Amino acid sequence: MSSRRTFVRQMGLGLASSSAAAAALAAQPRGPRRGSERLLVANPRHPAPAPLGTDRLPLAWYQAQSRRLRATARERGIDAILLQSDANLVYFTGCFRGSGERTTWVLMPTNESDTAYWFSPAIDRDLITSWWCTENTYYFCYPHAEGAFPNRGELPYRTPRVDLWEWVLKHLADRGLAGKTIGLDRELTPSAQRTFDRVLPGARALDLSDACLRMQVIKTPEEIALTQRAYRYFDQVHAFARDYILEHGTSTTDYQVGQALAQFGINLMMRDVKRDGKPHSAVGMEVTGNYVRTGVATAYPHPNQFFHARIRRGQPVYVNCDILLGGYGGEGYRNYILLPSTPAHDKMWQVVAETVQIMVEETKPGAVCSDIAHKVHAWQIKQGLQANIYHRPGHGQGQNFVGHQPPFLALGDHTVIEEGMTFSVEPGLYDEAAGIGINPSDRLLVQKDGAVLMSRIPFSREWSYLRV
Repeated sequence: MSSRRTFVRQMGLGLASSSAAAAALAAQPRGPRRGSERLLVANPRHPAPAPLGTDRLPLAWYQAQSRRLRATARERGIDAILLQSDANLVYFTGCFRGSGERTTWVLMPTNESDTAYWFSPAIDRDLITSWWCTENTYYFCYPHAEGAFPNRGELPYRTPRVDLWEWVLKHLADRGLAGKTIGLDRELTPSAQRTFDRVLPGARALDLSDACLRMQVIKTPEEIALTQRAYRYFDQVHAFARDYILEHGTSTTDYQVGQALAQFGINLMMRDVKRDGKPHSAVGMEVTGNYVRTGVATAYPHPNQFFHARIRRGQPVYVNCDILLGGYGGEGYRNYILLPSTPAHDKMWQVVAETVQIMVEETKPGAVCSDIAHKVHAWQIKQGLQANIYHRPGHGQGQNFVGHQPPFLALGDHTVIEEGMTFSVEPGLYDEAAGIGINPSDRLLVQKDGAVLMSRIPFSREWSYLRV
């Protein structure tokens, strides 16, 4: 059977051939590690990954989270919860979808345990009713016209536009919620509050967004296990990307590296994911390679240019990748220096590697976010690289396509760290004059007695310095 290295070597410069080779390589049976995979470092502190067959969290998990939220709401005197944000709709129901301008709500009475009353656009009615749905009331589309439902043969001409906030509140009134306390996942604007008071006389709106966020910040064991499985794919994707760069060297571009790793990663995951083409399987999945870049483009923390540059010796390569499986995963970035390096390259790489270690050692339950950021920046300044500091060392990592989430490893965030939190690890440094930026990222899981990086990709010169 052909080896990993053989498959990578066979990848042509054309995207079609790269895609086919990546698919073939991803489809290989699991076996002994080859190529860069041999450099991956096992960590006994890693939690057990979710097993194959667990490609998303089950409905029972989402219903349990909704019951926890209802219990918190009851303690605050809330009679019913009305969720609106996409992040909360997915987290508390498990129905993966996005609203855009077509606003969607779900109502969860606090005296009922496993009910979900939806108010949605017609475009999503099949997605919703085929999942967890006690009842779904829908408007046609945005903007919605009064009485207009062409899907039901109801097609009035130029009827008034419907205020959807007023529309959903009227349905709450029909359910007897006037005079009750409604928990919302947002603070109402003055105009929204006036509509609320008019449609639901005597009712009270309470902002419950803090409880929603709190639950999402502290990850459950099931979330951590699914995240760990996603990071097992990260390991293989980055090993693939490293081998690809070693094989193709200066004959390829950063764009082609990114396209190849995305193809490889998707095919790798889809080999394991059960799906039937219908909704609710193979959800929350993503492998990106859009921000792989080389040369001076690495020196900008938030670049705005398109990346399509030839890889060259003596320049850095920044392999950015985001992976999600069932909505869980996150960031996994690594930097490479293609020999020969320069003293500026070497120093920046070394300082970043040292600050990664500071973050791992200092992040633990009871520590304060701003204190960790202070220690990272103090070390960067001590090494004389203060001019190369552009941002905080890390941010909380969300789920379900929510990348950044509180708390932040930043000077202005004085949150006390707790077990179950996760953070990115990005103590990046950037030097436009030298044409280099180094900003790795991993996911740092806070455990009872410390923290652990969730990937097996080493922060070592052996991994990062490449001769092509």
